[in-house]
Amino acid sequence: MLKDIKFAIVGFGQIGKKHAKLIANCENASLVAIIESNSEIIPIDFNVPVFKTLSDFFKSNVKADVINVCTPNHLHASNSIEAIENNCHVLCEKPMGLKKKDCEDVINLSLRKGKSVFVVMQNRYSSSAEWLKKTIEQGILGKIYMVQTNCYWNRDERYYKGSSWKGKSEMDGGVLFTQFSHFVDMLYWCFGEMKGFNSNFHNFSHQHLTDFEDSGTISMEFKSGGLGILNFSTSVWDKNLESSITVIGENGSLKIGGQYMEKLEYFHVKGYDKPEFGIKTVSHKNGEFSGNDAHHFLSVQNVVETLTGKSTISTNALEGMKVVEMIEMMYNAARI
Repeated sequence: MLKDIKFAIVGFGQIGKKHAKLIANCENASLVAIIESNSEIIPIDFNVPVFKTLSDFFKSNVKADVINVCTPNHLHASNSIEAIENNCHVLCEKPMGLKKKDCEDVINLSLRKGKSVFVVMQNRYSSSAEWLKKTIEQGILGKIYMVQTNCYWNRDERYYKGSSWKGKSEMDGGVLFTQFSHFVDMLYWCFGEMKGFNSNFHNFSHQHLTDFEDSGTISMEFKSGGLGILNFSTSVWDKNLESSITVIGENGSLKIGGQYMEKLEYFHVKGYDKPEFGIKTVSHKNGEFSGNDAHHFLSVQNVVETLTGKSTISTNALEGMKVVEMIEMMYNAARI
């Protein structure tokens, strides 16, 4: 069992830089290399070797236990495969891939090589998500009748400007992959697999920015029972409006809302008082993280604790693949 975990980050954009900060604050973790083709975006204060490609890194004498895949979406699966082929574990940002088949290739190789694949779905660590999953598992609401998820965000020219891949269909995949896969994962994690998708997509305000839809409504059924609706848009003017989930059950109803599903806005359930939960704060070796930084930090910490034998994988490759599969089915339901 490993004692200290050495990480190398491939892709050093906004997310890659966040991973570097999280690793620097995590016990028993160290950053040993950055792999990034554009050296101009790497701050000079990172005192680790920099390589242009994964191939260059693996030819060097620098050794890593884990490769953090923080590249554009279309590279996630191929980067993961190259890492596993070179005997590294993988921490892959969402989505795990843009096709189920690519995810299957990653999983099959990881099983043959005996390497772990961790998928970043940091929203699972939020106080609201953990509470909702526990509430559903305990059957507090009884039978689930309906679940509605609304994701109304702003992604305008400020977001897409200057990017070589965002908004490009073959590289980005679409807003369900890039913006809203966390909420597909939330539905899957809390309520199980879905079927019977019926999708309606439209591009209202991004015709000059993206190759794909900016808004949509998807209806579905949960295999465990109940109906689901996912409404989403990146056409909200100026700033994010909300991310919410409303659950109608046999014994009552609830709604979690706010910009990032951080508030319990409604709770009326037979035999239960409204609970209280706040924004999560976690301690690290140099202080504290809160909110989304805390959730992301716990994703990195889970890698360290799993590989040192203190925990198990919180979001594994099979779960990452299921999210990709369901998003594929949502898109295919609109094409039929």
